[in-house]
Amino acid sequence: MGGSTATADLDVALEKHRTELTGYCYRMLGSSFEAEDAVQDTLVRAWRSYEKFEGRSSLRSWLYRIATNVCLDMLTAGNKRARPMDLTESTPLARAALSPRPDHTWLEPMPDARVLPTVEDPAEAAVARESVRLAFMAALQQLPPKQRAVLILREVLAWKASEVAELLGTTVASVNSALQRARATLAEREAAGGEGSVSDPLDEEQQKLLERYVKAFEGYDMTALTALLHEDAIMTMPPFDLWLRGRADITGFMTTLGASCAGSRLLPVQANGLPGFAHYKPDPDNGGFSPWAVQVLELSGGRITGFHCFLDTKRWFPLFGLPLHLEAEPDEVEEGV
Repeated sequence: MGGSTATADLDVALEKHRTELTGYCYRMLGSSFEAEDAVQDTLVRAWRSYEKFEGRSSLRSWLYRIATNVCLDMLTAGNKRARPMDLTESTPLARAALSPRPDHTWLEPMPDARVLPTVEDPAEAAVARESVRLAFMAALQQLPPKQRAVLILREVLAWKASEVAELLGTTVASVNSALQRARATLAEREAAGGEGSVSDPLDEEQQKLLERYVKAFEGYDMTALTALLHEDAIMTMPPFDLWLRGRADITGFMTTLGASCAGSRLLPVQANGLPGFAHYKPDPDNGGFSPWAVQVLELSGGRITGFHCFLDTKRWFPLFGLPLHLEAEPDEVEEGV
């Protein structure tokens, strides 16, 4: 009986760390599903080797060591996940073509609830949110895996250099050097621009901007939408490598190749520390609305600067706990008759 109680206690102790470990593995790997696999592998390894855990470090540090090794093993293939604008130049609307690339190419979206543990300290919560935003995640993917681990542990999780050195089995000098190089790479990317701005925690002005966006998008009112977009706004649509820059090309796309999205419905979601929406478009065959994209928005200065549509709905909608069909409202059914 005592053995099963101890097992249950260990399960509870390990499970307590799942969300923060998922956040760590997601920052390391850039993939929602790989992050969840890595955490599952970490917890299984910890469970199996728990009797060897001598308690010289905390359980949390030990789990991070296992998770780091799992991620470094997964990253030996050298794949760097990216956003469309990390791979190609923007395409003028006149030459827009939808060419998909394999899933493993792309930086993937992630629901906030799976990677952002509840913390009391607002400053800590803000750092955690900023560190899963798409622009920062894309920058992390450019770092060699060990530098990536050092930067996340030191800058995001606020570990001491000595703790990181112990976790990685290296010296404090080596950790400091890796951190310096990682910071320099991120600073270069920032200086080069094109990263897209991120929003602060939503204030009243930003809430109003989102309300106007929903009204404009659901009404497919391109004049209203144009007024909400920054002049250099970027639109991406993974798994397609096409990306567009500027109001005219974005609204032009929506009224041509994207015209079937007229009459869509948007449901709010929280993704990557940013506001987002589950986008359902009219389903002419079955009635109601079917999943089309998870949209993640970047806001700055009262405008939308990034409009990122992740189209693989069979993967994203279950991950976000979203229904795979929306019924039409009674008045919409009457209008359609």
